[in-house]
Amino acid sequence: MEFHTEFKPLTVQPQEIEEHSFAMITEELGEHPFTEEQYPVVQRVIHASADFELGRSLQFHPDAIRAGIKAIRSGQPVIADVQMVQVGISKPRLAKFGGDVRVYISDPDVMEEAKQLNTTRAIISIRKAIKETEGGIYAIGNAPTALLELIRLVKEGAARPGLVIGVPVGFVSAAESKEELAKLDIPFITNLGRKGGSPVAVATVNALSLMAEREAQAEAEAAAKASQA
Repeated sequence: MEFHTEFKPLTVQPQEIEEHSFAMITEELGEHPFTEEQYPVVQRVIHASADFELGRSLQFHPDAIRAGIKAIRSGQPVIADVQMVQVGISKPRLAKFGGDVRVYISDPDVMEEAKQLNTTRAIISIRKAIKETEGGIYAIGNAPTALLELIRLVKEGAARPGLVIGVPVGFVSAAESKEELAKLDIPFITNLGRKGGSPVAVATVNALSLMAEREAQAEAEAAAKASQA
């Protein structure tokens, strides 16, 4: 006779689940080369992907975290390459600072121009984005052609993003586009190889917005204490 016991999770409380997951990630990841300010991004990327190899492959420009927090706190928009990235980002946290998430790839004018020029909508959407946005955070999780176009425009001096999160997934030009991004002297967050995707881009933006929110709260609390002294 077989007896089956019902599986029960350790907890059903969302906050407890997340805290327990983060503790497991820290324990399993062990020693790592990331700084204290970079680690929250790494942790959330691993949490979103359950992929430690991907997490370990993350690369950061030295100014990336501060640039991302500054962009969010100053109300700069996040430009996503596809709707999947747009949907996953916590928009209420961005809105606290006056920011939003924008995606252009399905705009009728983008689709029409891409058809006329026989090129990808991702490329045309980046061209439109830089015309409408000065600075901002570019979160690219799916389209290597979008990242390569952004890199080209940066090299030409036509684009000045506040931060580029370049983590496209795929087999054609994905790894190569990230290698090119890592050569630029602008704030970037990327990873090595073919892995990446919308969840990675989303996790990165959400980690940065959480840090921006906590930093703003800490400053407000410090100011309140100072005023009472």
